[in-house]
Amino acid sequence: MRAWFRFAAFGVLALALVLAFGSSSAMAQSRAHVYLLRGLMNIFSLGMDTLSEELNRRGVYATVHGYGDYQALADDAAVKYKAGKEGPIIIIGHSLGADAAMEMAAYLGRKGVPVALVVPFDGTQALSAPPNVARVLNLTQRDYAYTRPGPGFHGSLTNIDLRSDHSIDHLNIDKSPRLHSRVIGEVLAVVGGHRMAAPGTPKPASASPPAGDEEGGAKTPSGGADSGKPNSVKPEEAPTAPAAPALPAKSGDHAMTATPTVRADSGTPVIALPERRSSTHAGSDAPVALPAQKPAAPARPPVNPGQVPD
Repeated sequence: MRAWFRFAAFGVLALALVLAFGSSSAMAQSRAHVYLLRGLMNIFSLGMDTLSEELNRRGVYATVHGYGDYQALADDAAVKYKAGKEGPIIIIGHSLGADAAMEMAAYLGRKGVPVALVVPFDGTQALSAPPNVARVLNLTQRDYAYTRPGPGFHGSLTNIDLRSDHSIDHLNIDKSPRLHSRVIGEVLAVVGGHRMAAPGTPKPASASPPAGDEEGGAKTPSGGADSGKPNSVKPEEAPTAPAAPALPAKSGDHAMTATPTVRADSGTPVIALPERRSSTHAGSDAPVALPAQKPAAPARPPVNPGQVPD
């Protein structure tokens, strides 16, 4: 009887350990989810899209929706939370989306699902914080849209009045980089380790190396438009520049030996050979080229010494 009792106790203990391990694994796998709700006509709250991108870059799973979808979103979030797949839950909205964020949090409360953080961006009315919300950060520029603690609310509530900041109005409050930084800090403090894998930075597109360069296969000629490498042509295959025109034949001691300037295929001029120096002016180092042939002077008549003037 004692042996059977010990065996039964051991079995119960083992089952409890398995259940505890499974529960902790499910909790460890839960992922935080930030729901961002746009306002009127789903086109005037594009700051929610920007904020979603900033959060996803930090490994926080965030999605953007229209404010009218809050109830369907809450139903789905409740199922995932109770299955241990989702949590903590964070809700952010702008304008009518801010009102819907508070209503979505209250709807989740009626389903027994806690909400870690709600951030309304300039809601259109005053709403009460429900008891299932841990923190509310209300960003507003109108005093009548302050959030008040509701019955049973014991969380943290902060109303930030932005009326003194004349650079912010109802249409751009959701796009303020300063407010985005504040909200991101609040979200990261709540999320903790419940993040998804941070998306990798895409590598810039680049041509792959020619087949065989690394494996010893057939190589393609280097230096093509896709390779980006300098040409590696064999010496015997290297193109030769066009031959320069023949030099003019020498004519006397004063013939010049300059070679005409030739442009190669690349457009780079080939510098001509220097002229051979024949003579210089006194006090000057600059060469002076003499003509090839000097014309003979005409013969002069003999001069009579008696005709030469004194």
